[in-house]
Amino acid sequence: MLEVLLGLFIKHFICDFPLQTSPWMYRNKGIYLHPGGIAHAAVHGIGTLLVLSPFIGLVALKFALLDMLIHYHVDWAKMNIGKRYNLRPDNSDWFWILLGLDQLLHHLTYFLIIYLIF
Repeated sequence: MLEVLLGLFIKHFICDFPLQTSPWMYRNKGIYLHPGGIAHAAVHGIGTLLVLSPFIGLVALKFALLDMLIHYHVDWAKMNIGKRYNLRPDNSDWFWILLGLDQLLHHLTYFLIIYLIF
């Protein structure tokens, strides 16, 4: 169980930072159903599938889709809240609080997945 959680945390870092360097992805996550946001969430879904498959086989697809769906909507909400209140790293401490909440919700998703699997 801990190995899976560790794998999901490492997957999250890789998918949310090194694999999200394209402005096409990160600038468009606040536009509902924009391909950039969907692609970013799909990268997370694929990563989750890769982490879970050795442990639970094809059932991992269900959890990968759940992760993708939740990730997409958490990012969409974060982008829209930031835009609505003009939150940027150089103008508001609330930007950092919102970013931290975003990351917390993603990690809580992994705890939910672990809970549902085990």
